[in-house]
Order: sequence, then structure tokens, then C-alpha cells
Amino acid sequence: MPKIEFVGLSKDTLQQGLNQQDSIIVTFHFEDGDGDIGRTTDAEMNNVFFIDTRTGQLDNTFGIPYVPPQGSTNGIEGDAHIKIYSTCCIYPVGDPCEISAQIPFNELSYEIYITDRAGNSSNVIETQTIHLRCN
Repeated sequence: MPKIEFVGLSKDTLQQGLNQQDSIIVTFHFEDGDGDIGRTTDAEMNNVFFIDTRTGQLDNTFGIPYVPPQGSTNGIEGDAHIKIYSTCCIYPVGDPCEISAQIPFNELSYEIYITDRAGNSSNVIETQTIHLRCN
């Protein structure tokens, strides 16, 4: 079964937006005793899952590429660096990313987990708070 541990963020503030105006790098460490982390082909399902804790929305457009076994054992470990693009602020009413906000910031975090090729899920980790600049 894979195991992951949060390492850090490249920065703690993003400008809201839908068209990749801003981004952040999320880093986590992974370990897997069975050594079956990563996709063997580009056609395989993605295996890194981010959940926006504000909305519960799942984003599974990320994948760890194939990682060859290390040494005489099958276990593997490493660090994953995933680029996450900005999202929109959430307001009580109105259209996100297009409203002139009275609220200068939103706070969000992501829950993250991975799966191995056998379908085993890792533990769930959470990023530190990310400040989303709304205007």
C-alpha cells in the first residue's frame, strides 16, 4: 500500500483565475513497498488525486510516471512535484472569477492521495492553507 507525506508548497498565495494565470508547486514524498507506483503507459488512468476542501471537488488529471524498482527490493520512494493552477474564489452569491469582490481573499487547501497500479490507495494528506487573492 502506498504512503505519502506532505513536504511543502512553492508559495502560499495565488491570484484567482480560470486560464492558468497563476500556479503553485505542491511537493509530497511517496513510498510504496510493492514498487508498483506510476503509470506504465500514457493511456493508463491518472493516479494522483487532489480534492478542493472548500467544495469537495475531485481533480484527477495528475499522474506519477512509471518509477522503476530500486535496488534488490521492489520498494520505491521519491518526491512528486505537481503544478496546480489557480482556481476561483467562492462567494456567497455571484459568478466566481467575474464578481467584484468585497472579500479580498479566500483560503483553501487540498487533500491529496495516490493509488498504485493494483488500485491500493494511500493515506490522505492535506496541504497547508493557500491564500487565494480574489481581486
